[in-house]
Amino acid sequence: MKNKKVYLTLQNGKQFVGESFGAEGEVIGELVFTTGMTGYIETLTDPSYYGQIVTQTFPLIGNYGIIPPDFESEKPHVSAYIVREWCEDPSNFRNEKILDAYLKENGIVGVCGVDTRELTKIVREAGVMNAAITKKKLSSLEELESYRVRNAVESVTCKEMTAYGDPDGRRVVLWDFGCKNNIIRELVLRGCYVMRVPSFYTAEQILALNPEGLMLTNGPGDPAENVGIIENIQKLAGKLPIFGICLGHQLFALAMGAKTAKMKYGHRGSNQPVKDLVTGKVYISSQNHGYAVLSESLEGIGKVRFVNANDNTCEGVDYDAINAYTVQFHPEACGGPQDANFLFDRFISNMNHAKKNREE
Repeated sequence: MKNKKVYLTLQNGKQFVGESFGAEGEVIGELVFTTGMTGYIETLTDPSYYGQIVTQTFPLIGNYGIIPPDFESEKPHVSAYIVREWCEDPSNFRNEKILDAYLKENGIVGVCGVDTRELTKIVREAGVMNAAITKKKLSSLEELESYRVRNAVESVTCKEMTAYGDPDGRRVVLWDFGCKNNIIRELVLRGCYVMRVPSFYTAEQILALNPEGLMLTNGPGDPAENVGIIENIQKLAGKLPIFGICLGHQLFALAMGAKTAKMKYGHRGSNQPVKDLVTGKVYISSQNHGYAVLSESLEGIGKVRFVNANDNTCEGVDYDAINAYTVQFHPEACGGPQDANFLFDRFISNMNHAKKNREE
């Protein structure tokens, strides 16, 4: 059966005509693009994409099907999904279903047959903007222009505490702002007992779990909106080793008194070069963020450790005086790259040193 015609309207008035796949429906969201050649399963299930219409720059998507063990969360979080072409006959021994069926099951609107190269160039030149997918041509941009991603973290966080790993391992509280499952996997792989708690937990509730370390996870939305979380981070800073990733990196910086700002089109994809200012090494990283910590606002607060080699934005901060460090990129990335995987080992080492100092 031929796919139905749909219209993609951008906030600047530009319209594209495409074909519907996945679930039928109409949706408004923040239009972003991601450059990964693989990892579309992880993209779909990454809670950091909440409220966003995601465009894949790679032209063929779905060629290895849908593989549930690779999910980063229980369900997809994108508002809608745009591809040049979706594969109707995937080939992979782990494949369980086709992309179209997965989107239908989860109520995610898909659009194919549009020029994703042109769409990406528009976003790169004009910046991130809102977009609407409709069955008929959109006559007014009013609703489109007023759309904002709101209550993002509250919408994707877990609802209750869950534990993973060895109860005799290092006790780590994972503060879930929209956590990717592979962060948990990396900690468990290193022998940790991971206590995943909702974003609405207080500093007092976290300390009552007697953790040896605190992990601040990735997540969606504007970091500055999370006033309560920021206040609780302030109470926890310096009391135990802390490692923050992506949104966790931004929230910790805000808690310490630094500032964040929205980027023109963000960093999304698995090919972002990050330079370590201490060693001079450059790592290829996976990223997914639309906000950045302002390096100049960190003066006297923390030391910028990593910068993006393309645009020199802040990619990581060391807070040596309070045994904390944070990164904007994803060292837990699957399907890769895994250049920065060592950052989890650093967290384990920090917890070990903290325990040794307490015992002496």
